[in-house]
Amino acid sequence: MSFLVEENPAKRRFEILVDGALAGFTAYLPRGEVRVFTHTEVRPEYQDMGVGAALARNTLEQVRAEGGRVVPQCPFMRAFITHHPEYADLVVAPT
Repeated sequence: MSFLVEENPAKRRFEILVDGALAGFTAYLPRGEVRVFTHTEVRPEYQDMGVGAALARNTLEQVRAEGGRVVPQCPFMRAFITHHPEYADLVVAPT
């Protein structure tokens, strides 16, 4: 099983493809260099396979590579960052 995470700026979200099929996404609102993550969804047939974690990890790595920051309003992204403190430096307070 191969994962690919790509940003879809037109839809304001990062999408994860599993073997070429859309498996989930995490939506955001852009605020300059900050992305406010509002909702994460993984299709039922891809749940409990590590797809959500791969989506969150790769999304945060892409944000880091761009020098961006995040506001994790989405409960899934907030929990992922809480459990993976290596991404805590990306978090800023909501404005």
